[in-house]
Amino acid sequence: APAIIPPRGEPPPPPDAAIASAREAARTAPTLQALRELLESFDGCALKQTASRLVFADGNPEARIMLVGEAPGRDEDIEGLPFVGRSGKLLDRMIGAIGLDRSKVYIANVIPWRPPGNRTPTPQETQICLPFIRRQIELVDPDVLVTLGNPSTQALLGTTEGIMRTRGKWRDYDTGKRTIRAIATFHPAYLLRSPSYKRLSWQDLRSIATVLAV
Repeated sequence: APAIIPPRGEPPPPPDAAIASAREAARTAPTLQALRELLESFDGCALKQTASRLVFADGNPEARIMLVGEAPGRDEDIEGLPFVGRSGKLLDRMIGAIGLDRSKVYIANVIPWRPPGNRTPTPQETQICLPFIRRQIELVDPDVLVTLGNPSTQALLGTTEGIMRTRGKWRDYDTGKRTIRAIATFHPAYLLRSPSYKRLSWQDLRSIATVLAV
């Protein structure tokens, strides 16, 4: 079935229809640019109406490592890039500690539009956006996938456990075409609130560096 893209101003389709439409649309995107254009015209997620702009990705689409957070915040909504506020600066320092920068990584979020007031995305909003981030991962085709924080870890790695139990353990992420090595670690925003966990996050980063060195 063709993607359901209502004209601007009309209410979004009901959740099940929006999820089906997202799956159908995401599958048809042959490139990252096509996927971005699809998201620009996709009206199945109400978050788009309240956000300033689409926050699609930053970094190098040819990178061997892809990092995925939950959703954009205020700074990201203004600039149209993921991880540009305080947590973005910390993320830059984290990847810098293992010899990487934004030219060597690819960064995205499960949700590409800022939720109003930075509220937590609803399970329904996550389900609608999930086919797009899954397709984005498939098109980037990294060797290592890093989920940052609980929401992106639970959404992408299919676990219900908290980040304390999931972090630092390697698991398989299946794109349908190949299996990518995946690992969860703390979201930089969480580390800003709880700096004592930076030590554990450093262990995760070293583990990532070891795998990338192979």
